[in-house]
Amino acid sequence: MRTNLNLATKPLETHRRFLAATGFVGAVAALAFLFLGWHMLGVRRTNEETREKLAEVLRQKDQLVAEREELIRFFRQPENASLHDRAEYLNSLIDARSFDWTQMFMDLERVLPGGVRVTQIAPHLERGRVNVKLAVVAVGEESKLKFIRSLEASREFSGVQLLSEQAAEKSAGGDQMNVQLTVFYQKM
Repeated sequence: MRTNLNLATKPLETHRRFLAATGFVGAVAALAFLFLGWHMLGVRRTNEETREKLAEVLRQKDQLVAEREELIRFFRQPENASLHDRAEYLNSLIDARSFDWTQMFMDLERVLPGGVRVTQIAPHLERGRVNVKLAVVAVGEESKLKFIRSLEASREFSGVQLLSEQAAEKSAGGDQMNVQLTVFYQKM
């Protein structure tokens, strides 16, 4: 007959649950480490590709800057300066002929209210838009303000500046005003 006696002062404890929990946590940590390592490898590859693309773009930029500087040096040479001035003059003539003046006058007619008539118009082409100096005669203060507001509200005209206004002779229709203003016209 055999009896089990425990002569120890403390009973034997098993650490099986602790070891199982730490093993599970270690396995999860190892999987997380592998996942993050794989993710980091992908990020490094992507960064490397981005750096290569950026380096290529910078090389192209440097090449274009060098070409631009070479062209600037070429056109600053005395024998080419007169050619540049002539080309600028010809381009301004082409721009002036290609601009649709009829459309500008139709747009001006559309915003012109009753009681206002244009007496003088001086258009000047500047970089794709026209600086127009207008002299108008308005029947009264109300029609003058209506004309200026309609110019400001239109999409084609901008930058309205009133240069001068003076009273004209009195007529049967009421007080007349001579108004001079400038406005920018840009075809839409």
